[in-house]
Amino acid sequence: MLKQITKNYYKAFSMLLCAMLCLASGIAQETARKGVVRDAVTSSELAGVTVAVRGTSNSTQTDASGAFSISASRGQVLVFTFVGYEPHTFTIGQSTNLDVNLQPSDNVLEELVVVGYGSQRRSDITGSVASVPKERLSKLPVTNVMQAIQGAVSNVNITQASSIPGDNPSTQVRGLNSMSANASPYIVVDGIPLSRTDGSINDINPNDIESVEILKDPSAVAIYGVNGSNGVILITTKRGASGTPQIRYSGYAGVEEPSHMLDPVSPEELLARYAEYARITNTSLFNGGPVRNEYEWDNYQNGVTTDWLDAVMQTGTIQNHNVGLSGGSENAKYYVSVDYFGQKGIVKGFDYKRYSFRTNTDFNPTTYLTVGTSAFIAAHNRDGGRANLTQALAMSPYARMYEDDGTLTRWPMYSEQLWENPLLHTTTDPERREFNMSLNGYAEMNFGNIWEPLSGLKYRFNGGYSYVPKRTNEYQGLSVYNANGWGRIHNAESQTYTVENILTYEKSFGLHRFDFTGLYAARSKYWQQSEAIGEVFPNDVLEWGNLGTASTQKVTSSADLYRSVSQMARLNYGYDSRYMLTFTVRRDGASVFGPNNKYGVFPSAAAAWNIHNESFMANTKDIIDNLKLRVSYGVSGNEAITPYQTRSLMDSNPLGMGGLSSAALRYRHRMGNDDLRWEKTAGFNTGVDFGLWGNRLSGTIEFYKTNTQDMLILQRLPRLTGFADVWSNLGKVENTGIDVTLNSRNIVKDDFSWSTAVVFSHNKNRIIDIYGDGRDDLGNRWFIGHPVGVIYDYTQAGIWQEEEIAAGLHRGWDEQAEAGAVKLADLSGDGIINDDDRRILGQTAPKWTGGLTNTFTYRDFSLNIFIQTVQGAMRNNVQIGGAADELGRRSAPADLGYWTPDNKSNEWRSLSNRSNVYGYGFPKSASFTRLKDVTLSYNLPSNTASRIGVSGVTLYASGRNLYTWTSWLGWDPESRDIPRGHTQDNVGDNTNYPMVRNYVFGVNLTF
Repeated sequence: MLKQITKNYYKAFSMLLCAMLCLASGIAQETARKGVVRDAVTSSELAGVTVAVRGTSNSTQTDASGAFSISASRGQVLVFTFVGYEPHTFTIGQSTNLDVNLQPSDNVLEELVVVGYGSQRRSDITGSVASVPKERLSKLPVTNVMQAIQGAVSNVNITQASSIPGDNPSTQVRGLNSMSANASPYIVVDGIPLSRTDGSINDINPNDIESVEILKDPSAVAIYGVNGSNGVILITTKRGASGTPQIRYSGYAGVEEPSHMLDPVSPEELLARYAEYARITNTSLFNGGPVRNEYEWDNYQNGVTTDWLDAVMQTGTIQNHNVGLSGGSENAKYYVSVDYFGQKGIVKGFDYKRYSFRTNTDFNPTTYLTVGTSAFIAAHNRDGGRANLTQALAMSPYARMYEDDGTLTRWPMYSEQLWENPLLHTTTDPERREFNMSLNGYAEMNFGNIWEPLSGLKYRFNGGYSYVPKRTNEYQGLSVYNANGWGRIHNAESQTYTVENILTYEKSFGLHRFDFTGLYAARSKYWQQSEAIGEVFPNDVLEWGNLGTASTQKVTSSADLYRSVSQMARLNYGYDSRYMLTFTVRRDGASVFGPNNKYGVFPSAAAAWNIHNESFMANTKDIIDNLKLRVSYGVSGNEAITPYQTRSLMDSNPLGMGGLSSAALRYRHRMGNDDLRWEKTAGFNTGVDFGLWGNRLSGTIEFYKTNTQDMLILQRLPRLTGFADVWSNLGKVENTGIDVTLNSRNIVKDDFSWSTAVVFSHNKNRIIDIYGDGRDDLGNRWFIGHPVGVIYDYTQAGIWQEEEIAAGLHRGWDEQAEAGAVKLADLSGDGIINDDDRRILGQTAPKWTGGLTNTFTYRDFSLNIFIQTVQGAMRNNVQIGGAADELGRRSAPADLGYWTPDNKSNEWRSLSNRSNVYGYGFPKSASFTRLKDVTLSYNLPSNTASRIGVSGVTLYASGRNLYTWTSWLGWDPESRDIPRGHTQDNVGDNTNYPMVRNYVFGVNLTF
């Protein structure tokens, strides 16, 4: 017995001793350690960080949400490394969930930047390439990424003219380079063009975006040749990383309201307006007053009033839910995301939903071959009948909303038939659907892994296909007082194919380093549309479901085909990380031009000098971390026109002859031009990049000048030619400007940091020539020596007063003047108001813009405050101008005054329809400064997160368009405002929509 006990004791002791020895030697059972890696200054998640167990071959990378998972035992050391950040070590303790913050490295010049058909170290870049701050790409309630960029990048002017849910903002990079061509930048996603495929930036889910670079100068954009004259925006989406699969949920929800409410007048103020209008126009009010119309009389008698703005507006809501899955092994990586975005507009009926799905994959079947895909599907839904805000602003509070049977009244201020019920079209249910299905793939061969002497030589094939169908179905029947019924079905679709063959070779020997990129690409786009319209239906039951039942039917269709081919060669050379040269030449051919000038050649050259790497700068290392001088010159192009514009086209029309209908051909109004050639923009750029005191202060200052010539202008022709116009190469436009970007790390402590980013840009645009004869084009408002977009109008000198009219002061000056009319200045001095008194009063584009971002972090909290300013822009104020004969009828904004014999206003005109007979546009400053967004976020400590079963949690609250400082009278100086009954670029007044302010609460979870 004693022997058995001793044996068991010895066995147990041996096992205990073995366990202790194993523990002491670090051979313990490994445990999965999960965590999230963030930027210590901005708190943004970092993807692609290498996480390795020191002394082992065990390593992984963080995924698109900064999350990682790695097996390690207690006491082992994790090493975190990432380009642009200081290495970080972490000794494993008891916790299995880790939060890691990496400090930005002083050597940020080693950061890789996407430059088009490849990437470069920031220190080697010779052109102007701006990277969008990563913190702008998350935690902001935006529909598309351009809204997040707005104001945050110098000389990238993004204007949200329409806040309608789902609408795209307009974007310009370094001014307007053309007088009539498209001025939007070229957008490339994962190497495949999104622009000119009929896709939109709304197709790209902001949650899927990893980085955004903007190419601005001729050297940087030259590799895109014909597509680069307006700048290039490169978007890279997130991809998978090797390691344990990670699931991330990102979501937010919030409310929206007008950023500024344009209140109408009160019922009492409207009655005073009616009385003044009746007096000044010598017209009678209904039943002797105090209202104008029959329907108003009934409500006035009964004391019934309606707040029409309240009737058509509502509290908007916004929500977004995104689930992403990423992971993989060393040879197979994947990223998958599903996203839903929903927005209920602040004007009834303006709703928007987007559903998107993306999958990015990368596979390494062999050591020398990598293949992958970048596929996405986006579905947009803008269904629903919409209220009309312009009509609502005009409604009298005494106007009738409903008939006795509960239907909406057609003319709420009957017998006035100028203004329809603003809710009338909410009774319809049109369909507005749009889709984008894109499948892009690549295959890359690394010849160096096949044969060592070929090291550095790679071939990449990019292939892309996008299918973009759109449809609009609508019907108007008895609910909108159309007794006959009217239905319409409109379908359009485009299919775009892109093929790119890219050969790259990179080599270093001694202090010399060069890389070569060669490209051969082809693109084809087929577009078609068809439309069917029916009128006079037997009933409204089927709506557009059976247009064949209509008594009158009309069917139209059209199609076109676009094709292009391109060749490009680029050579980068660097010596000792001090001197860099870039030479690029691209040749493009497009089917839109005639047989004589289908091809264009676009060369560029750039040089850079890393002055801080010179030996004579050795004594400044404690102060100067980076000092680089850059200079570039190049030519880019713009095709600007749609297919078949260079040809004289014919239409088929029915012709009655001999009692029979025959087809007859006739020329269209546009003359062909086989000699039409590319619009070309030649530009010079010089800049300096700097970093001081350990990069506590860093930035870029650039000056540029571009000249666009051979512009594509639609030239008017004398009618005797048989044609109305022809596309011609005429005119020259110049842009000069300065870009400034400054970043400072004001305070950097263990628990607290404060950083500031400032951007400033100034652009001066002017027309050098138009038609070669030195003459202005008054009809298009094009004036030599001035910007393309100007305000050309009279100058208001005040308001004509009764005593001035009585004294005859208007005689010989303004014979049509009456008391209360706009007094215009006689600038020509000829004693009479005529066209000679009009002058250029301002420009529609801002003279300068700026942005200020302050980011504060305290432990796990982060506060980001962004202020945007736009200065020097001018617009005609539609709210003040309006239509002259509507001033006495509509419930105009309360802030809009009017002249009376008692107040003798010298600012506001009278309510007479003759108070502005010269059509003065009332131009006003559209400058503003806006508290664009404020975001407060909190990163839950890893120990707390592990208790709820997740590896990372970020909670945040964000407000957008919180306050605007401006003198503008209207909804907002940026917002589109179209007068009633007018159209602007085929957009009617029913799409006027206020700028919105929103407040959201969001969460990012990583599992």
